[in-house]
Amino acid sequence: MKRIICGQNDEKVSVLERQNREVAYEAALESFVLLKNDGCLPLKEKQIALFGTGATHTIKGGTGSGEVNNRHSISIYEGLKDAGFSISNERYLKNYIDKEAKAHEDWIKANKGMPSESSLSKNYVLIDQEKISEEDLGEGREVCLYVLSRQSGEAADKKLYNDDYHIKKNEIADLSFLKERYRHLIVVINSGSSLDLSPLEEMNLNLIFYGQAGQEGGRALADVLSGESYFSGKLSSTWAKSYEDIPFGDEFSYLNKDLDNEYYKEDIYVGYRYFDSFKVEPRFCFGYGLTYTSFETETTEAKLDGRKLKFQMKVTNTGGYKGKQVVQVYASCPKGKLDKEYQRLIAFEKTKELKPGEAEVLDLEVDMYGLSSYDENENVYLLEKGDYIIKVGDSSRNNKAVLVVENKEDIVLSKHDAICKTREELNRLVNGNSYEYDLRGVKRAVLDPKDFVTETYVYGKPAVYSDEKVDAILNQMNEKDMIDVVTGIGTMGMMDTNCFCVPGIAGKTTYKHLDKGLISVTLADGPGGLRLVRKSAVSKSGRIKMFKGNYLLSFMEIMPDWMLFFLKPGKKDTVFYQYATAFPVGTNLAQTWNQKLVEKIGLSVSKEMDRYNITYWLAPGMNIHKNPLCGRNFEYYSEDPVLSGKISAAMTRGVQSIPGNYTTIKHFACNNAEDNRGLSDSHVSQRALREIYLKGFEINIKEAGSKSLMTAYNKINGIYCPDSFDLCTKVLRNEWGFDGVVMTDWSSTKPGQGHTDLAVANGNDMIMPGDKVDNKTLAEGLKKGTLSKEDLRWASANIIRSIVYSNAAKKYKAEDFR
Repeated sequence: MKRIICGQNDEKVSVLERQNREVAYEAALESFVLLKNDGCLPLKEKQIALFGTGATHTIKGGTGSGEVNNRHSISIYEGLKDAGFSISNERYLKNYIDKEAKAHEDWIKANKGMPSESSLSKNYVLIDQEKISEEDLGEGREVCLYVLSRQSGEAADKKLYNDDYHIKKNEIADLSFLKERYRHLIVVINSGSSLDLSPLEEMNLNLIFYGQAGQEGGRALADVLSGESYFSGKLSSTWAKSYEDIPFGDEFSYLNKDLDNEYYKEDIYVGYRYFDSFKVEPRFCFGYGLTYTSFETETTEAKLDGRKLKFQMKVTNTGGYKGKQVVQVYASCPKGKLDKEYQRLIAFEKTKELKPGEAEVLDLEVDMYGLSSYDENENVYLLEKGDYIIKVGDSSRNNKAVLVVENKEDIVLSKHDAICKTREELNRLVNGNSYEYDLRGVKRAVLDPKDFVTETYVYGKPAVYSDEKVDAILNQMNEKDMIDVVTGIGTMGMMDTNCFCVPGIAGKTTYKHLDKGLISVTLADGPGGLRLVRKSAVSKSGRIKMFKGNYLLSFMEIMPDWMLFFLKPGKKDTVFYQYATAFPVGTNLAQTWNQKLVEKIGLSVSKEMDRYNITYWLAPGMNIHKNPLCGRNFEYYSEDPVLSGKISAAMTRGVQSIPGNYTTIKHFACNNAEDNRGLSDSHVSQRALREIYLKGFEINIKEAGSKSLMTAYNKINGIYCPDSFDLCTKVLRNEWGFDGVVMTDWSSTKPGQGHTDLAVANGNDMIMPGDKVDNKTLAEGLKKGTLSKEDLRWASANIIRSIVYSNAAKKYKAEDFR
């Protein structure tokens, strides 16, 4: 079988790599959040001290499927040096670099041999720096940066007992020592999610949330610190003062010793919805972030036009430094028979760069649907009668009313079938608080029920997709052929060289039907960029050869020498390179609050997909930040579904602006903890499911039309997500109009979890990564009647459609691979 090697044949930096490097830099600049500033920022001098493990080994992103094996990542130390900063304690840092390298060598020796499961699932962890002494400080006592780093990743949640969330004792000692010796101490938090900063409270330190800012983060931070650029990021999730302030935090994941069940007792009160509704003071609120300047936002127009809210805001830079501002619109909805949160985000927009004295007018529009609530007793979305208070500001704790919309009667917007019914009582959190609003001089408007038509849905499998291209292939297929179509080629698809040779991809679709005109296409992990192997070789027989340090999770470094001998490239093998770009992680991108910028990133990713012939990018990750201990929070955007939905929609528009390149929004749904994710049951009310955990997916599909979606590992109220007709067909297809491909997460239908035959029967089209067991299960399902031929044809048609209209299929035909 012929193959197309998708990498480049030399290590030169390509034009595309240079271009995407600049986009990653731009994204990093806007993703940092300035939490505290005593006035020392931007820095007025370029001599500083630099400490902390993340100074020289800055973490660009989390582990697992969110990793990107890029060419090079700029650490904070490197970024500062390149920007002309003088590091007064450079000898101390270089000594740490040497010791860390020695520790890494020792780790390799300790794990050498046949790799164990634990060594494969963990990256090497950085050692702590040595205790700082007076001799380590060097010259100057004006400014010191200390970088607190934390790592997390797929398949494991953060732990409270090992300082994943808390500040270590040695770090507190370091900071206390440095605070006494420097006029300004700046703590840079290099973590994928929030930390408990309680021990630092009395130190009154400068604080920056760096997050995990991708490969250009160190360069970007240096420019922000120096004043070449500026802070404009805003938090996408609330930072609690202590873990105990998080509702039902003691029951999250492993903490209640019941990994088989996750009870969503906080219901709709996630993140700021809880802190604002129950009057719990956060350390830093949702939407918060300081700048180097000041802004004034004037709402010049706020009106109701039919069922649309329309706003015009004039934002003026009133300070002495350039910058960007985020305008945030919230709504407080009336309490009726339904419990309500104090407020919810309904819209946002970011300004362009404004010079001192410069202004920009922003126009925002919101459908009243965004202010409706779900009544699970009647199975309807409705606007309850009462006053809807619309507020504008720059965070959840800093906004004021600009419009009151009066609704004189309940208005039903849509009628639904019940989905994912709960099987036991949840003891859900109820908000008994009342609130006072200053509405003096606030304009009022009245809803007219005649502007609304109740929407109803027809439930059931849509007709099998049909057109000339799809039918030409599908009509040649028997049941066995269609089974091949709906299953991937197996776990070794990431190293398979047939058709498209792209080492490191997550999988491939079948290439058994080239004779029928159906090509095989590739799927690559995300969401920080494309997860590929940097340097590989392929023999004439099509066997992949590997280079040390270029496989995932340090696999090559700990393999036994005898095995490495057979994998090492020979002189006649073809060597090639795949350098993808590591963009800031999902949380950082949400902190930009910049939809245009994220769309630009999506296009950059799509150009790399085009370069490496990737059809499905397994991103963006859209699960909600329910708890800061989730090991995969870095991949996800926010605790808020509107922010998550809008940012993911921007990413999807960017990727899919190259027709035939697809985003795969994931993990659908309620994959909000990583421990035991394959067996865990998420017990959640239908209202919280619809208003919080599905809402971002709904926004993406309705506004951007993602062409692919991945179901989650877990169960929801007793039913595995890939097996759920309610999720995969009723909600996705019937209510939201999704017309793309639904795929499983990898091996989520293996024995003891979901069911391959039921998944396909209920609307999960593609089984990944696929194996002989899956094929056998589908064949047995046809015999038993758990899967119909029509179901199989329906799923096959959806997949074939996505392949024949893919970007890859525009460039290559089946005969190119025969």
